[in-house]
Amino acid sequence: MDVTPQVDIQPLLNIMKKLRDPKTGCPWDLAQDFHTIVPFTLEEAYEVADAIERTAWDELPDELGDLLFQVVFYCQLATEQGRFDFATVIDRIYTKLVRRHPHIFSNKDTSAVQTATQVKHSWEAIKAQERADKQQLSLLDDIPHAFPALKRAAKIQQRVAEVGFDWPELPPVVAKIYEEIDEVLVEAKLLDTDPERYQPRVLDEVGDLLFAVVNLARHLNVDPEQALRQANSKFERRFRGVEDCVLQSGKKFDAHSLEQLDLYWNQVKQQEKR
Repeated sequence: MDVTPQVDIQPLLNIMKKLRDPKTGCPWDLAQDFHTIVPFTLEEAYEVADAIERTAWDELPDELGDLLFQVVFYCQLATEQGRFDFATVIDRIYTKLVRRHPHIFSNKDTSAVQTATQVKHSWEAIKAQERADKQQLSLLDDIPHAFPALKRAAKIQQRVAEVGFDWPELPPVVAKIYEEIDEVLVEAKLLDTDPERYQPRVLDEVGDLLFAVVNLARHLNVDPEQALRQANSKFERRFRGVEDCVLQSGKKFDAHSLEQLDLYWNQVKQQEKR
């Protein structure tokens, strides 16, 4: 199979090597290690997601380039430490993709694989075998703790669902959310009586509520992280509209009642529907 890249990656690798040159390199790049650049990697990944969600296609190549540079940075650090290099990363992902797509690359009869759902089931079965080969003690062992909390909750739920630990229908999923809301309110009513005692309980119950909402999102095939990002963007857009209304009124924010601000909010919402 021909996997020769159509674009030469070597010039980028050379730039990264020069940036890390002990004598002539960039002081900032030389000061970094695996741990210090992780926040930048996460930031670049979110900027890629943001460009896609805004359909900012002209910006996307730049954002993808920034994300690729993070990979190159890690590979340079690993090369310096004699751990692995960029070629190792390419080889690993190449091998993994071939292994996890037997319906494409295998010589065996794969006519039974016809739909995306069947491919997904095959993919998960192969991943399960990989975990078994690594002698992982738990289904949850390889779910990164550094995932955003919503993403990790969805991944945990997805993983346990693979072995049948899941509600097959929506009603009990929704009922669990109402149950968790009631439990939050029970603890919240006691909060004023003893904040030190009940604040941890409120935190615990709110966490259970969020976990239950993530479960609903998963059952509806909704990425909770993406859904919340969109909700954040929508709220920000509408609140900026409220700010415009306040500015046009000639009065300060604190001179408005909540009812007046709600009126502005509803006006902004109605304008969006036009």
